[in-house]
Amino acid sequence: MTIEIKVPVLPESVADATIATWHVKAGDKVKRDQNLVDIETDKVVLEVVAPEDGVIGEILDEEGATVMGEQVIAKMEKGGADSSNDSEKSSDDDSDSNDESDSVEKEEVTAKTGQSDGPEVEIKVPVLPESVADATIAAWHVKPGDSVSRDQNLVDIETDKVVLEVVAPNDGVLSSILADEGATVTAEEVIAKFKEGASESQAKSGSSDSSSKSESSSEDSDALSPSVRRLLAEKGIDASSVKGTGKGGRITKEDVEKHLQNSSKDSSKSADAPAVSVPSGERSEKRVPMTRLRKTIANRLLEAKNSTAMLTTFNEVNMKPIMDLRKQYQESFEKRHGIRLGFMSFYVKAVTEALKRFPEVNASIDGDDIVYHNYFDISIAVSTPRGLVTPVLKDTDMLGMAGVEKGIKELALKGRDGKLSMADLQGGNFTITNGGVFGSLMSTPIINPPQSAILGMHKIQDRPMAVNGKVEILPMMYLALSYDHRIVDGKESVGFLVTVKEMLEDPTRLLLDV
Repeated sequence: MTIEIKVPVLPESVADATIATWHVKAGDKVKRDQNLVDIETDKVVLEVVAPEDGVIGEILDEEGATVMGEQVIAKMEKGGADSSNDSEKSSDDDSDSNDESDSVEKEEVTAKTGQSDGPEVEIKVPVLPESVADATIAAWHVKPGDSVSRDQNLVDIETDKVVLEVVAPNDGVLSSILADEGATVTAEEVIAKFKEGASESQAKSGSSDSSSKSESSSEDSDALSPSVRRLLAEKGIDASSVKGTGKGGRITKEDVEKHLQNSSKDSSKSADAPAVSVPSGERSEKRVPMTRLRKTIANRLLEAKNSTAMLTTFNEVNMKPIMDLRKQYQESFEKRHGIRLGFMSFYVKAVTEALKRFPEVNASIDGDDIVYHNYFDISIAVSTPRGLVTPVLKDTDMLGMAGVEKGIKELALKGRDGKLSMADLQGGNFTITNGGVFGSLMSTPIINPPQSAILGMHKIQDRPMAVNGKVEILPMMYLALSYDHRIVDGKESVGFLVTVKEMLEDPTRLLLDV
């Protein structure tokens, strides 16, 4: 049976997407919920997973191709992986037996030669930026006795804005952990000890069961499909408690459902008292400590609400001229510059021009002084797995459309991968947030202190509009400008928003500077 692999439904404000990375190729055997391909839009990266076990038949669109919502990009044959899995399993069993015999031989050789473990190395917290006093141990990916390879990520350390990865300096075994998850640590503090050069057999002698378990968890916990991650979170289940039956011990949805069934059976068997009437449905709770990033976001939002005289003004813009322009020049723009022409570059250039005309919006309050900025650094709100961050695109008045697109893409990818540095996040005179990619029709964004204003872009939606006495269906989008009334008056705020509207409805103004 042939199954079509399609692009997910895209938000209405996103016209098209790009094939970013294929993780499989034609002829590969795949398991249900295995990530097949990453598809990139203007602001988010979508994962497309296998709907069933099977074999990839053909790939219709290669990496870099521009695709539309629900477009067929590959075909796969359902089933056909069981027998091959059996053969792989038997070969794996053979290789396991060979590995075991090899490890026994290695142990005998070690015993005869009297070879000892390598030197012990201290694992330290990286040097933190000067503005960051301390950090928190977010997650250990290994435990004492685990065998690790060089450059393998050992632990995530979270600061107020960024997450730092600490990797193994060499092949060896983690001896001990000195700072557990949730602990507050400082720069260059020793958080673990590591023994270099320890062999795999020596790691097994320390904890054979935990070693094999940690290998599967370290390789596969980060490879969980979105549906499995979502199901685990909804049910409050620790991934380490579920036995994976997928390739390489990967956890599938069936594994989670089987785990839930077994848990319910065990609980029913252990109940000696007669059954009593209880409310039906899932009533579990899960309590987790707030991350440093979430604490920082909460504090800054409260600060903005309590320390500014914030108002919001609205307008709407006809997006048809920009959509027609993108359609006309998308292909030639991408061939010349190597990047797609998105909506955000138009937003950034329109805002930059409006900031030139209304310097109060590009200013900030410092005590009893007003600081007017003669440069244009725009913060772009980016949603990441750990929370909202606002990396800064600097000197936007000096960038062309291609430069803006490349800068935004680089910041978005860094945010997604947790690679943003403090330099990427510091500064910024004005913020643009685009809730339209998630379907938001209208909102009142909160100012990012010490900035004096923030512009919210929203969902592009077809609406009936009166044009020259006639009703036309046009793609319209609401604009929302929240501003600090202590520094920006109503006249400037409305004039700023009208300027942005005019620039977007007539993009040639951006070229002619009129």
